Parts: sequence; structure tokens; C-alpha cells
Amino acid sequence: MARLPFVDAHTPGVDIELVAAVQLRRGGALINLDRQLLHSAPIAKGWNAYLAAIRTAGLLDGGLRELVILLVAVLNRAPYEFVQHAPVALAEGVPQNKVDEVGNWQTSTLFTPQERDVLAYAQAMTLTVQVSDAVFAAARAHYSDREMVELTATVAAYNMVSRFLEALQIEPESAPGGSR
Repeated sequence: MARLPFVDAHTPGVDIELVAAVQLRRGGALINLDRQLLHSAPIAKGWNAYLAAIRTAGLLDGGLRELVILLVAVLNRAPYEFVQHAPVALAEGVPQNKVDEVGNWQTSTLFTPQERDVLAYAQAMTLTVQVSDAVFAAARAHYSDREMVELTATVAAYNMVSRFLEALQIEPESAPGGSR
């Protein structure tokens, strides 16, 4: 169960325009993450803008972006993030077997060399923060400067997301106590 109460459009003092903007980005419904962020309108506004840019305004391939997000979720033990992004990964063309195996990417034979280089980069950023020159060079070989910034920002952003989710114990909407 979340450590803070959920906020929605009926919560006294909530920024209704912000709720509408978040709902628009989400396709109509607030998710539990939003319902925690809305405790702070300035944070929710910035979060909404930043994550929208990460997800929709970049050049990074959507399937690779989602594999990175799923790996961050696995490494940070953030089930909410995984549950939210597994369907997105599938919609972006990532096969189910790769979604299932992303946590075992180092030993799995399913992943392409490019995917392995990107996942190694995401893993280094997540687990050690510092990225070795060799790991950076391997990922960099596949991308322009802009795409490297987008890849790095994606990994950083979803590390932020998972830490927020786990610190506040936000559960998936389908979990007990995670109802809308």
C-alpha cells in the first residue's frame, strides 16, 4: 500500500488543469504514480513534461528505449515500472521472450549485439553510476550524439522513476491496495 494517500481530480486543492494535462498524456486515466506526484503540482508538471519528452520526442528506437526501461525496473526491483512498461515494450515490437528475459540479458542468446551494448550501458549507469570507457564506446558505436544523450537521459529518468515508486511503495493498479 502506498505510503501517501492518492490524489485525484476530487481532492481539495488539486490543480485541475494539471490533472487534465496528465490525463491527456495518459490517454484519459491517472495511474497510481500520477496520483502520488499530484501532491506537488510543480513536481508533477516538470515530471509530466520531462517524461513526455523522453517517451515521445526522441530519436531513440522505441523498442530499445523500452528494453532499457524494463532492465532498470528489474535491477531496481521496481515491479510497478515493469508492469507499466512491459505492454509498451510489446507495442513497440519487442517480443515477449525478450521482455521475459531482459533481466538475464548477459546470458541470454535472444539479444542482438546492439541491444547487449545498450543494456550493458543501462546496467552500468544503474548499478555503478560510473560507466567505463569500454561500455560507453560500445553503446556509442550505435548512436549519434543526440541519441546518446537520449539514451542516457532515459536510463537516468527511469532510475528516478523506480526510486520514487519504491520509496513511496506505490503498487501497480492491479495489486491489492493499488486500486484507482
